[in-house]
Amino acid sequence: MSGNVYDELKERGFVAQVSDEGAVRKALGGDPVAFYVGFDSTATSLHAGSLVPIMAMVHLRRAGHRAIAVVGSGTTMVGDPSGKTEMRQMLDERTIRTQGQAILIQLSRYLHFDGANAIAVDNADWLLPLNYIQFLRDIGRHFSVNRMLAAEAYKLRLEKGLSFIEFNYQLLQAYDYLTLYRKHGCTLQMGGDDQWGNILAGVDLVRRIEGATVEALTFPLLTTASGAKMGKTAQGAVWLDHEQFSPYDFYQYWVNADDRDAGRFLRLFTLLPLDEIKRLEALKNSEINEAKRILAFEATKITHGEKAAEEAQAASVAAFGGKVVDLKGTASGKTGVVGDITVLPTTAIAQARLESGISPAELFTEVGLTPSRKEAKRLIGQGGLSVNDERIDSLERLLTVKDVGPDGMLLKAGKKKIHRVVIE
Repeated sequence: MSGNVYDELKERGFVAQVSDEGAVRKALGGDPVAFYVGFDSTATSLHAGSLVPIMAMVHLRRAGHRAIAVVGSGTTMVGDPSGKTEMRQMLDERTIRTQGQAILIQLSRYLHFDGANAIAVDNADWLLPLNYIQFLRDIGRHFSVNRMLAAEAYKLRLEKGLSFIEFNYQLLQAYDYLTLYRKHGCTLQMGGDDQWGNILAGVDLVRRIEGATVEALTFPLLTTASGAKMGKTAQGAVWLDHEQFSPYDFYQYWVNADDRDAGRFLRLFTLLPLDEIKRLEALKNSEINEAKRILAFEATKITHGEKAAEEAQAASVAAFGGKVVDLKGTASGKTGVVGDITVLPTTAIAQARLESGISPAELFTEVGLTPSRKEAKRLIGQGGLSVNDERIDSLERLLTVKDVGPDGMLLKAGKKKIHRVVIE
């Protein structure tokens, strides 16, 4: 899309709230603007929900603006109360630093840190050396407790209890903005909509201390059409790390998206031109599967690379059939392409166990295709489980070494979930 990148962000669905829309639009249509997004170091990997801020950063970076990714090892020492009903687990500094480095490596895949147009910083570098009394005198005096308590993030916690350490979080995030303004000329902070109060606190702090006008922009907090939190499945988080959540599973997460989410996800999680997305959004009935295959391929390519996306797609087609998406993001008419079956999620089972025979209910639950043996038995009664594309029609059936072919044993639950079992 040509023109102002702010208009593209808005059309793609990235904008929830903005401090001064006219000012932000004007700034993003002119000379390069330094902007930042913070990512606290609460885990060794980000998850699919984090792709909303990441993709927004990618769009601004591509438009020539300067990206600052802030890993919050300092703020993670305190814990952000936003959106939480209980206090976050307190982690030690070494763990936090290690997790922060892992997150930086992930972010580099999207933002390509070059030291100029995209940089990465850790707020522990300026927060941990702070003198507490001096910080209170210089920064704390600019904050109104009454105003802070009126913020949504704190109001939600007051009934169950808000610790004093968490109460400091807003001051630290605001100080981040002040520091980045001073060091890097940063004039735009972006984040999830639950961060609106914290970001505005930073805007106000920069104005009070530096007499400068800086801006704020937040992204919507996404849920799927079914109401589930974005980036979550029944099995847990959709991690961006390939070891914690394989490229194949990542591809399957997107290809199995609700039909109602296809267009919205194409806008947010791919770099396809908006004209092409509008064409895909117009597809109806079974044709919407083309849009979801393209979504899955493009999202996987951005996160795990083109080769991993091709392998995941080929394995999916081999397991479930369907069309193949070419590198230009369009669907070809080829079906039944044989992919590398080893890309499928795989569990190794001891040969002795298979020689004795394992009940389907036990094995399907063990590999995570069903949440419990009771559910597995229910699905068998409904004809919903199969082994090597043969429906399991009896609770007395045992799975043995005879079911393990050259490519292993392929277990399927319904039409969308598959797992490969090999002999250990």
